[in-house]
Amino acid sequence: MWAMPRIKLFVSFDFDHDRVLRDFIIGQSKLRDSPFEVSDYSLKEASKQALWETRARRAISRADKFVVMLGPRTRFAPGVKKEVAMARDLGKPCLQIIGYTRGSVDWAVPGAGRTYRWNWDNLKRLLAPPRRSFADWLLSGG
Repeated sequence: MWAMPRIKLFVSFDFDHDRVLRDFIIGQSKLRDSPFEVSDYSLKEASKQALWETRARRAISRADKFVVMLGPRTRFAPGVKKEVAMARDLGKPCLQIIGYTRGSVDWAVPGAGRTYRWNWDNLKRLLAPPRRSFADWLLSGG
């Protein structure tokens, strides 16, 4: 059986309030049937703004998709807003996942893509790599 490639994901989150969401999605990325891997995630904004922005932009550029994990304060987090702007600048597909059971679409970050509930079926559907035929896979060197 040949392995499907996995989507590389950049995860943006409110560093000061929602690190647990990052940990949970990293855990799900390690499941055997996960279609994605977390390639990078939000950095704590450093005192040297230019260095933080350079590192964040580089990390986002390496990802296939950009996901914002939503908590009640995420839309106010300056680092998340900057990461969203970078992702849009880089043309990355963006989406938002409500991180808590009692969450709300009101938590959404403007301009960061459509908002979805967090469940395994949604993640597998939204973060699945584009389908390739076995012949395409062989031609690409497998």
